[in-house]
This record gives sequence, C-alpha cells and structure tokens, in this order.
Amino acid sequence: MTVLIFVGALLAAMAIGMPIAYALLFSGVALMLHQDLFDAQILAQNVINGSDSFPLLAVPFFMLAGEIMNVGGLSKRIVNLAIALVGHRRGGLGFVAIIAACLMAALSGSAVADTAALAALLLPMMVKAGHDKARAGGLIASAGIIAPVIPPSIGFVVFGVAANVSIGKLFMAGIVPGLLMGLSIAVVWWLVAAKENVALPAASSAREKLLALKEAAWALGLPVIVLVGLKFGFFTPTEAAVVAAVYALFVATVVYRELNLRQLYAVFVSAAKITSVIMFLVAASMVSAWLITVADIPDQIVDLLKPFMGSPTLLLVAIMVLVMIVGTAMDMMPTILILTPVLMPVIKEAGIDPVYFGVLFIMNNAIGLVTPPVGSVLNVVAGVGKMRLDDVAKGVLPFMIAQFIVMFLLVLFPSIVMVPLNFLHN
Repeated sequence: MTVLIFVGALLAAMAIGMPIAYALLFSGVALMLHQDLFDAQILAQNVINGSDSFPLLAVPFFMLAGEIMNVGGLSKRIVNLAIALVGHRRGGLGFVAIIAACLMAALSGSAVADTAALAALLLPMMVKAGHDKARAGGLIASAGIIAPVIPPSIGFVVFGVAANVSIGKLFMAGIVPGLLMGLSIAVVWWLVAAKENVALPAASSAREKLLALKEAAWALGLPVIVLVGLKFGFFTPTEAAVVAAVYALFVATVVYRELNLRQLYAVFVSAAKITSVIMFLVAASMVSAWLITVADIPDQIVDLLKPFMGSPTLLLVAIMVLVMIVGTAMDMMPTILILTPVLMPVIKEAGIDPVYFGVLFIMNNAIGLVTPPVGSVLNVVAGVGKMRLDDVAKGVLPFMIAQFIVMFLLVLFPSIVMVPLNFLHN
C-alpha cells in the first residue's frame, strides 16, 4: 500500500503537468500524511540538507566547464581535429561525430550540452554531404549520450552522492563502458553508411592534420589533467570540476581568445540556470529518500525481488528492464534520484558491487535520454536540426539498440567493467 501511495502520488502529479521537483515534494507529502508524520519543519529540513553536500559542488563547475567549452571554441577545435583525421573516409562525418562526442564527454559530462554543440556543428555538414537527415540526427543523439558515462560525469556525481558510493571509482569505471558505447554505434554507422551514396571530401594533408592537432591540443589537455589528477590523487572529483572550469576559462579567454568579458556573464547565467534545476531536483528528492527509508519501502522491494535474489545476473537483468521502462517516461536526474534509494539496499543484499551497478544504472539512464517520448537529447537534436521528433526517434533506433546490447553484455560479463576499474584505480 505504501509503495502504491508513493508511486500513485508521483504519477498523478506528473500527469497534471507538475514539474518533477514539485512532483517529488508532493509524493513526499502524500507519504508523510499516510504515515501520519507530516511536519513542515521536517520537510524544509530535508530539502535544505538535500543540497548541502560538498561533492555536489562538482555539478555547477562541470556545467560551467561545458558552457565555456562550447562558447569558447574548445568543442569546435575538437570537431575540426576529428574531421582532419577521418572526415575523408566513407561515412567519415559520422565517425567524426562519434570521436568528437567521446572527446567532448571527457570535458563536460553533460549530454545535452555536448549534443547541442555536435548537432549545431555537424548536422548541417552531414546533410549537405548527402546523409539522410533523420539518421544523421539519430547518430548525433546516440553519440551525445556517451557524455554521462565517460568521466567526468554529472550523472555519476549525483548517483555517488545519493548512493554513498565513491565518485572517483565511478569515474574510472565508466571509461571502458563509455568507449564501448561509442564503438557500438560506430559499427552500426559503418554498416549504414556503406549503403549511402555520399560525396567524400578530399583527405587532409599531413600538414593540415598537424595544424588541427596543434589547434586542439589545449582542449585535449583538459581530460588528461582531470583523469591523471584523479588517478594519482592530486584532487578529488569536486576539486577536479573546479580545475576543469578554470582550465577551460583560461584556454577560451587567453589561448583561443574566443570568449570575452561580455560573453562571460551569459555563460555564467546559463550554467547557473541548468545547475539550479539539477540542485532543486536533488533537494526535493531527499524528502522522498528520507520517507522511503522511514516507510521501509526498500524492504518491500527486496521482498518483491526475492525470486531473483539467488542469481545476481538475473536480478540485474530485471532491474535494467525496469529502468529501461522508467526511462521512456522520465528524465535522467529524476530517475537517478527516485530509484537509487530504492534499489541500493537490493543491490547490497544481493552482493553486487555498488560501483559496477552504478555504471550499468547510469548507462541505462543515459540511453533513456534518447528513448521517446520524453528523451531530452532527442528534443535537443530535433530543435537544433529543425526536425520532427518522430523522425529523429526513427533515426536513433538502430544506434539505441546497439547501446542496449552493450549494456546487457556488461550485465553478463562484469569483468569488462571491473578489470579496467581495478587497473585504473589501484
């Protein structure tokens, strides 16, 4: 009954168009009334405590780094480097999108920001070259969602705080799965592009390649600094976010000189707006998280999943299918914040490594960003490319299936995640 009241109140609030953060507060109040625990002071206290977290300081700084990267010319130079390297090959612009997405993912960790930049820079070029617009948009969307998996990842930061799991370990564990996501869509694109009759541009000369590499070198230095710093313990993930923002600001203003003081105000405001949405969601979710614990909902979920408890693999398959279904109707951050406090006790009781589960969980939620009807990344591509959402959804389908296959391979073979993690983190 408790689970039904919580879920029913949440769905009812969402059905009438209430913003997710307010829907979480509404479902929390409904649960408090059911438990005869309503107290406005407890409600306010949990909201305040929800955002009062040092690791969450990484969110605004990574968002700021992403905004600076796009406005300050870092993204553009990474795309130009990828074009110089593989743009002349069959389907080359598609491979450019994938390579650029992986590199940009290591700069910002924001799927929406990366996808918007890629769509604005590459979609017109791909259409002009003769690629099907819907398919090209689908590829860019599926490439953009690599950002929450390759570190630094805002999704990992929020999950790490909500689940009390090491964010540094999550970052290191996400590298190989993120690259595999990129490889999977590259294989699909290679098969698709072979059937298209597209004019190929001339290959770049060795001098042009070196020049593009020189131009992009400062941008490429950012992920190296962040990953090396985390690996050798020079700074924490939160401090890494500050380093990323300051470095991106220095490169954009001093080295590339594409960001001036007038533009800087707009960049800070944009990053602040996006951060405020995420932080309010986190704060509101803490009310529900506290009540979920008080109402003993995790134990009720454990009882429901007991038939799967004997097999961690079967349990993970069931959970991944559940998250896939939720991902079609809910955005990434609310899904993380709602399901994490419910699922973590189940994961711990089943003896599944929380870091390993976190990678699978975030990957599933990232793919949910391109699953209709809610998929926010689909909406970004449709908006930037001035396309119908249905067309982008059809174009993304083969790439989305490939990424789901990778996810379930990781479920069946945990060593793909754990072996690189043990190597990188030790």
